[in-house]
Amino acid sequence: MTTHVNILLTGNELMNGDVIDTNSVMFAQQLNDIGLSIRKKVTIADDLLLLQAEIVQLTQTAQVLIINGGLGPTIDDLTSQALAQACGVELHLNPEAHLHLQKWAERRKTTLNKPNLKQAYLPVGCEIVANETGSAVGFSIKLGQCLIICTPGVPSELTHMLKDEIIPNLQQLFPMPTKHNLVRLQTFGLGESTLQALVNDNLPDWPSEIEIGFRAAMPVLEIKLSAQCAKGKTILPQWQDKLSGLLGDHILSTGKNNHTTIADYLVPLLIKKQQKITLAESCTGGLIASQITAIPGASAVFEAGFVTYSNDMKSKMIDVPAATLVNHGAVSEETVLAMAKGALARSNADYVIAVSGIAGPDGGTKDKPVGSVWIAWGNQQALHAKYYCIPAVRQYFQQIVAARSLDLIRRNLINSQERPHYDKTSYKNNTH
Repeated sequence: MTTHVNILLTGNELMNGDVIDTNSVMFAQQLNDIGLSIRKKVTIADDLLLLQAEIVQLTQTAQVLIINGGLGPTIDDLTSQALAQACGVELHLNPEAHLHLQKWAERRKTTLNKPNLKQAYLPVGCEIVANETGSAVGFSIKLGQCLIICTPGVPSELTHMLKDEIIPNLQQLFPMPTKHNLVRLQTFGLGESTLQALVNDNLPDWPSEIEIGFRAAMPVLEIKLSAQCAKGKTILPQWQDKLSGLLGDHILSTGKNNHTTIADYLVPLLIKKQQKITLAESCTGGLIASQITAIPGASAVFEAGFVTYSNDMKSKMIDVPAATLVNHGAVSEETVLAMAKGALARSNADYVIAVSGIAGPDGGTKDKPVGSVWIAWGNQQALHAKYYCIPAVRQYFQQIVAARSLDLIRRNLINSQERPHYDKTSYKNNTH
């Protein structure tokens, strides 16, 4: 029997758009991984009667109800009170929650006040769900046949609680009746519609026993292959190999991960090869360097980058000849190659990325419209340069340029001979 989970998110800030709901994404992904299905998700304002009524209703259609938010110290944090009323019990000063608050205050060398103490008044009969990072503990209680789990709304706190407390406990309470095989492929450079078309055109006999799904999370797109029946489990490796052969080096890795940039995949490659990289950025304004230095261990492969936004600084910092800028312009093959050579010479690194483009919304011309960018990458032995036109809003343009730049150097490091799918729209492709 499928175990159904309902989610209740509470907070005026969610209703009026001040806060974007990312917590339900965490719930969905992690619950799905252990075989639990979300049946219904409801978001409501901070209203005591509404919250109480919704709790009662949601517990009637699921085995688990997770309530997210409303555990703080302020007057609009109503989850404990509403839940106590729904369960027909009183609020009391919970000793475990009180001790947690005292230790939390001691670590911060502060004194607990009355609003803080409100977080320790919980429904009688509940069990504590530890929160190692925040002031408010989580807690759980049964209402009828439904287990209710209350969690704080702060995403960083919820992340730890899911990993350390909630998911392990739910796995014990609701073990999956049969272990189904699940394969995850992390990819870059192919959109969902393109991927589906590739499968349809090249693997038209895709078996019904293997479910294929896509989850886009800029810039990485995850493909999930799931097999639950005996035949599906048997043929899954064979069809995974077929799909991998079709996608080639668009696949970044196999397996679940939380990587958010292509730098997550590039930095380990550089560390393994004991090679260093430098950057010469114009239109991305240091975004590529920021993504690289966000990765633990980046100091072993990255010593310096150059953000040369103006023509003057391109010449002064990385020796781009003034004549090159005058004759060809900042957004040109000649300039981006000069930027790459200058950055390599200044840094003594092994590899380089250089970018120069027009992020917009102004600055474009007929020959070089907004979204134009030249990317150079490679090493002292071989530098490559490529032009793209990415007509998108400024921030999205910068994200795409950063991702493609990092992917191009990743492909360089793994000696890929494939042409990435996004190159099919490029106008020029040169090697020097």
